[in-house]
Amino acid sequence: MNSSKRNDEGFTGLEAAIVLIAFVVVAAVFSYVVLGAGFFTTQKAQETVYSGVAQATSNIQMIGQVYGLSSDSSNINQIQFSIGLAPGSPTLDLSLMKIVFSTPSTTPKILSYSATAASTTEFFPTLPPAITAQSTLSAQQQVQINFLVAPVQKNTVMTMEIRPSVGASLPFSKTAPPAITGTNVLF
Repeated sequence: MNSSKRNDEGFTGLEAAIVLIAFVVVAAVFSYVVLGAGFFTTQKAQETVYSGVAQATSNIQMIGQVYGLSSDSSNINQIQFSIGLAPGSPTLDLSLMKIVFSTPSTTPKILSYSATAASTTEFFPTLPPAITAQSTLSAQQQVQINFLVAPVQKNTVMTMEIRPSVGASLPFSKTAPPAITGTNVLF
């Protein structure tokens, strides 16, 4: 007689293999998604760090002396200095830069960029050695900044702050000399 007993051992192994393969495929897809999200997050974090470093570091550096010029040898009425970029700094848009000037007896005055010579205390021109206005500052370049100020008497402390559009500002203080001449080195 025929035996009604079936041998299912082969099918059980095949079913286990299919389930194992399904688990491996699901795990691979899940790990791909997790790794992709991790790489994306790492990239965004890196961009944030680089942006933070660019914002926090000062790209501008003072080159040479700060001069106070006088038209009548009694008061300083113009400030002149040169700036450049720190090594590795990106190009700076000077037209977006601001300069804040104050003395103990005056309120802070915010000066904006001007492509022409400043005839008021509201603007500052930037002149490279070629004496033509310059609106950007790149690596290895320097520009001379001149601006008019309300008359500053001898021994007066002047506070200035250069505020670029990107990066940290560069604040500094200078004092008028005890005797004012046509050209004065501020200390």
